[in-house]
Amino acid sequence: MSKTLVYIAVLLVLGFGIYYFMVSGSNNPYSASEAGFTIKDTGAIGKLFLVAGNGESILAERTDSGWMVNKQYHALPSAVSLVFRTLASQSALYPVTKAAYNNVIKSLAADAIKVEIYGRDGKKMKVIYVGGVAVNNSGTNMLLEGAHTPYVVHVPGFSGYLTSRYSTQLTDWRDRTIFNMPANEIKSVSVQYPDKPVNSFEITRESGKVEIKGDPEITKTLDTPNMHRADLFLGYFTNINCEGYLNGLPDNDSTIRQAPKQSSIDITGMHGQHQHVDIYWMALNKRSKNVTTSDPDVPDDYDADRLYAVVNNYKDTVMIQRFVFGRIFRKCFEFFQYEAPHPANK
Repeated sequence: MSKTLVYIAVLLVLGFGIYYFMVSGSNNPYSASEAGFTIKDTGAIGKLFLVAGNGESILAERTDSGWMVNKQYHALPSAVSLVFRTLASQSALYPVTKAAYNNVIKSLAADAIKVEIYGRDGKKMKVIYVGGVAVNNSGTNMLLEGAHTPYVVHVPGFSGYLTSRYSTQLTDWRDRTIFNMPANEIKSVSVQYPDKPVNSFEITRESGKVEIKGDPEITKTLDTPNMHRADLFLGYFTNINCEGYLNGLPDNDSTIRQAPKQSSIDITGMHGQHQHVDIYWMALNKRSKNVTTSDPDVPDDYDADRLYAVVNNYKDTVMIQRFVFGRIFRKCFEFFQYEAPHPANK
């Protein structure tokens, strides 16, 4: 029994010694000043400033109306969330080896993304230099400001490098909302089809009264306006997003100019808000699902899933999905079709 107690005591002393050296010792290689890449309380963050070696930069700031990017645009919520999740979970895996040290330092000096993190009070919380993939794809090379040793950093359970999560591309950070107006705030919606004007229509609401307008020669031959469908349609303009921004791509403007226009959409709010969107067909490509099987609503020369759009007073060119915008691409006659009442509504 006495020998057992002695063994236990020895193990406790050894364990405490290891803990003291690794965690509490002044030469601890995993101390917060050298390897503290984690910020658990991301709610305390008030500002992020990211700058790449080529001069591209992102300033993301918390405001009363949500996160803003470069003081001009609303931030994409998923972009902010991704950075926060990464900061909360990334941790040092091991120090960069002596053999790789010089190369890693040179790489960080030339190509690292500098990530400055500030609290809600404006004080600097941490600065991290984010490099490229580590040897053997084991993680990402990173260095804390003021530290002497770069580390290979990873997110437990994630296989891959983290540099792309700290993007300095504005298109990765900008909110992708095209329309986000509740039905009760809409004053009018117009959908115009230049190649088939007979399908064009406008729905207006004045003093609570909804009116459906179209080509008089067509509407006078149709049934009574289907107000139920009109009400449903006005509810389609919340959280309508583009797939991504195309600004700055080579030959982008000439590509759009050569594409025929599919439609134009105008939406006006009760408080004067207005969004105009011009939508253009995208040429058929290898990814197009209708390469082999035609879509009755899409000319055979054009992609059935994606289209181009010009938005925000002609400042931005984006890619949109027909899956998202499809229910907006209605036709005038659809709002004059008889619809049998649902049994539950009788």
